[in-house]
Amino acid sequence: MEWRCRGISWNGGVPGLRWRGGRVSPLGHGQELAFRAVGERRCPGARGNACPLDAVVPGRATGGRCPECARLDRARSVAADTFLDDPQPYRVYLAWFGPGMTKVGITAEARGEARLLEQGAVTFSWLGRGPLMAARRTEEVLRQALGVPDRVAYERKRAARHALPSAPARAGEVEALYRRAREVGGWTETLEPLAFAPRDHAEAFGLDGLPPLAGTVSELVDGGVVSGRLLAAAGPDLHLLDPAGRCLALDTRLMGGWVLQGAGKGDAFSVPVVETAPVVDPSTQGELF
Repeated sequence: MEWRCRGISWNGGVPGLRWRGGRVSPLGHGQELAFRAVGERRCPGARGNACPLDAVVPGRATGGRCPECARLDRARSVAADTFLDDPQPYRVYLAWFGPGMTKVGITAEARGEARLLEQGAVTFSWLGRGPLMAARRTEEVLRQALGVPDRVAYERKRAARHALPSAPARAGEVEALYRRAREVGGWTETLEPLAFAPRDHAEAFGLDGLPPLAGTVSELVDGGVVSGRLLAAAGPDLHLLDPAGRCLALDTRLMGGWVLQGAGKGDAFSVPVVETAPVVDPSTQGELF
C-alpha cells in the first residue's frame, strides 16, 4: 500500500499525520519517528478532489499544490474573502505566539480551538462572536486600531517556542491586548463581546523544556531520511531531536504530496537542513572592530 502524506491534522486537539484516503496516524510526544521520502512530490488536490494532472510540485513549496488546485482551494475560502455568505456563527480571537507576537483573527464557532492549534497559538482568548461579516469587519477594525497583523510568519513562531516566558506572562500580554480591544468603539454593536478567558496550549504542544533550535528542514528529497524523537508538535511544525542530538523543526506542510516509507533506526538523517543563525549579543559587537 502506498502512503502519500497530506500533512498534519489537529482533530480533537491531538496531532496526527493525514494520509491520502483519509487515514490519520496519531503523533505522541516522545515518539520515535523514522521515514524516507520516495519518488516525486505530487499535488494532493484540493477540497477533497484529487489533482486531475497528478502534478509534480516543488519540494520547498509549503503550499504543496499545483496552481490549478491552489486556485480551487481558495475559491470558497473565508481566509481569502471568497466565501462571504456562510450563515454559521463566527468568533474573533486574540492569539499569542511569542513575546511581541500577537494577532487578531476569526474562526467558525463550530471549529472550536482547532484553528488556534493549526496556527501554533501558544496562548489565546476569545473576544466576540456573531455573523461572519460582523466578525470580519471587527477583525479589520481591531487590526488597524491595535497595530497588530492578521498573520505572523512561521519562522518567527517556531523560533519563539524555544525560549517562552511563563504562562502568567503569556496570559498577561493577551489580557492587555484584550483590554485595548474592548476600548475600541463600534464593534460591540454588531458582535457579542465574550469575557476574557485565556487558554494555553504549551502542554498540548509539548513546549516545556524545549532545547534550543539548531536548524529547520528546508525540503524533503527522494530517498531522504528524517529520524528522531518527537519533542513537540505545534501548528504545522514537528520539533525533533535527531540522532546527532540536534533539535530540528520540520514543517509538515513540506511533507504533503510525498510517499513516505519507514526507515531503519540506523539510517542517517539526510534531508537538507538550514542551520539556525547564532544569536549575537549586541554588547559584544564593538569588540569585533
